[in-house]
Amino acid sequence: MIVIWSIAIAAVIVGAAQVLAFRQAAMGRESLAKVEARWAARAGIEETLAVLEYHTEEPDPSDSRQLYKDLELVADGQLSSGDWQIRHVEDGVEIKGPQDEHAKININNVDRLTLLELSGMTMDVADAIVDWRDTDDTPGMMGAEYDFYMNRGLGYEPRNGSFRSIAELELVAGAFPKYVRGEDQNLNGRLDPNENDGALSDPPDDTDGFLDAGWSGALTARSSGSLLSASGLDRVNLKTATPEEMVERFGVTSEQANALSSFAKSGSAKLEMLLTQELSSLASGGANTRNPTNNRAPTGRGTGGANNQAPQADNGRQTGRSSAGAPAAPAPGARIQALDTTQLRKIFQEGTLDAAGTPIVGKVNLNTAPPSILRALLPDDPISADAILSLRSSSSTGLLALSDLRSSNRISPDSLAAIAPYADTQSYVFTVTSRGRSSTTGLEVEITAVIDRSTLPARILEYREQ
Repeated sequence: MIVIWSIAIAAVIVGAAQVLAFRQAAMGRESLAKVEARWAARAGIEETLAVLEYHTEEPDPSDSRQLYKDLELVADGQLSSGDWQIRHVEDGVEIKGPQDEHAKININNVDRLTLLELSGMTMDVADAIVDWRDTDDTPGMMGAEYDFYMNRGLGYEPRNGSFRSIAELELVAGAFPKYVRGEDQNLNGRLDPNENDGALSDPPDDTDGFLDAGWSGALTARSSGSLLSASGLDRVNLKTATPEEMVERFGVTSEQANALSSFAKSGSAKLEMLLTQELSSLASGGANTRNPTNNRAPTGRGTGGANNQAPQADNGRQTGRSSAGAPAAPAPGARIQALDTTQLRKIFQEGTLDAAGTPIVGKVNLNTAPPSILRALLPDDPISADAILSLRSSSSTGLLALSDLRSSNRISPDSLAAIAPYADTQSYVFTVTSRGRSSTTGLEVEITAVIDRSTLPARILEYREQ
């Protein structure tokens, strides 16, 4: 009996040791697989970061599409221990590559009228969004300011400054998560299994295989302009550059350079005026912000307007040295040679009118913005919005500068003047969602990074592992 009991006890001990060993081995394999998947996902982030920095250091001003072609090439990759996939959603469908934040409207310079073009947006929420970011404590017609949040004991008050993330939008009165996030519960820009299973788990979704990202699919707080020009050099500030510098960078004549300098020094000068008005008129003090043909305000709306704060345009470091004296303004009625297509493109690619240190709010990239965004920017003129789509798709290089819009006679001068202050043809901020998978177990790890390539080295604005 003693022998039998000894054998039984020994068997139990050996069995328990085996179970413990199997569990430890399984945990070890899972830990190893997680490390493999994590570093596969991280490799995708690093590959994308390298491509973004390369195109900042060695840009191609003659091709706006090359960056996206190169990003697509590294959207899938293989390591010895795993692989990665980088995807984003556009109009509900997943496509290869990172999300271009400039394909969305920046919430920090969008006006209430454009906000109302978004599905599910109401007047009270639109006013509350504007109140959240403006610097005063006076509520809009249906908005909410300090007293509203304090009286409801919410524990916070309006920022009275720029939104720092799209998730911050959920703090605004009436901006509930179901509107901000839609089906994209974790704001990763990808359709996850729990976002396509109906009522089985949160969030509620319709199991149609398409991601409804709510307002987060159309709005961003991350897009930002660049201090660098399309050629990778510091932008030329027309207010401080000498005529000689403008001749060299823009390919203009001396007379045109003097006219540009005179125009830039006027208090109302805006770069987009060059799209709709003659240089000779602008240089002689005839600049105005209305349509030059009929003196009516533009019918199209951009991401900022008369009802909102003044928009921020792309800023640049001052590269020009101040001239010894201001150039002589052209005599009244003097005719200056009009800027040709190449000169105008160079001015928009290389120049700026903004002072150094001005915050650079991101603009919508007309090369990557989906049709819904363009139509939201120009709700009164869908023909011009469709013409922009047609113009960019017909070119193998994409739109190289805003001046390229002048080549289409279907884009009205009113709409061109309205959209120009809030649009661009370059992008600098991307959200990279890289999903790594272990080759041994198939375990997946996802990393989301928001990368700003407007400076060198590029900056990671946000980093999340899920």
